[in-house]
Amino acid sequence: MKIQNAIETKLNDAFDARLLQVENESHKHSVPPNSETHFKVTLVSPEFEGQMKVRRHQAIYKVLAEELEGGVHALALHLYSPAEWQASGQAVPESPNCMGGSKKDPVMAARIARGEG
Repeated sequence: MKIQNAIETKLNDAFDARLLQVENESHKHSVPPNSETHFKVTLVSPEFEGQMKVRRHQAIYKVLAEELEGGVHALALHLYSPAEWQASGQAVPESPNCMGGSKKDPVMAARIARGEG
């Protein structure tokens, strides 16, 4: 949980988070057990008020540059102003299932099963 903790700490420090939820979704992908490669971030902050989605994403990428250059392979971002979060019904969107990648490769699937990913 080292990477997940770093993500949580950095986002809490960088934003006035009314809600911050960081989910490690690596287990849904073709990676060894206990990996920290795929994350979903839900963040509600007044700093996002009036800001286009691309600007919000850029702000997150800037804060998490080190993690994105390292082991983080995927980062799903759900970023809201407080008003948008209220209007959304305050529900975190479900992530889609992994559609393949190395899961369909029997050699890679065997490596992953052995924890060799």
